[in-house]
Amino acid sequence: MGSPVVGCSCRVCRSRNPKDTRSRASLLVKKRNLSILIDTSTEFRLQAIREGITHLDAVFYTHSHADHLHGLDDIRPLTKDHPMPVYAGETTMSDIKKRFDYIFSTKPGHKGGGRPKIELLPMPSEGVTIQGLSIVPVPVFHGDMRIYGYRLGDLAYITDCSRIPEESYNVLKGVNKLIIGALRKRPHPTHFSIDEAIAEAKKTGAEYTWLTHLCHDHSHDELLEMLPNKIEPAYDGLCISV
Repeated sequence: MGSPVVGCSCRVCRSRNPKDTRSRASLLVKKRNLSILIDTSTEFRLQAIREGITHLDAVFYTHSHADHLHGLDDIRPLTKDHPMPVYAGETTMSDIKKRFDYIFSTKPGHKGGGRPKIELLPMPSEGVTIQGLSIVPVPVFHGDMRIYGYRLGDLAYITDCSRIPEESYNVLKGVNKLIIGALRKRPHPTHFSIDEAIAEAKKTGAEYTWLTHLCHDHSHDELLEMLPNKIEPAYDGLCISV
């Protein structure tokens, strides 16, 4: 839901620490002139303005829940010159076509510039390579949903996860840096708890880990105190060099 949560007056939602203001999760990956995006969060427009995004080469989706998808329309200004390649799993592709049907519609009255130009593509199991950067999907489970994390070089990004199947550890072998979802301390049926995410980070062998998709149960400073060495809470605007 992001933080502050609508209608909430808890200590974290009232915090003046800017790192306690948490928008929904997107990941921007840059390599020289290449810029790709993982998920178009609900706040993507504001994130893009904050980070000065002027172009994207491709968008990749983890899954189709609203907080990861519903900023899709805001890539519109970045598709003026050419359609944007958008990669997703089969279920996510189907959901995009349903929720954003106007993008693909050929009905009268749907012409004009009021929609993003995208090329919706299935995510190959072996991954894709764009300008020398390999983006490999990591199948994980979000409750009963099979969704994707992604590996990019020695970085892995896994959010909204409650179980990593054994075969996916082969894809994660050798990662040095891991960004992983950890909703809260309390158990949740479709998300790793903080302790579960820590255990998974150790299992992957990553040297450095950042916890993302955090709810408003704990402040940034509280998390820093409770987490072990080389595991930190992520925050809006965090930059990681790989």
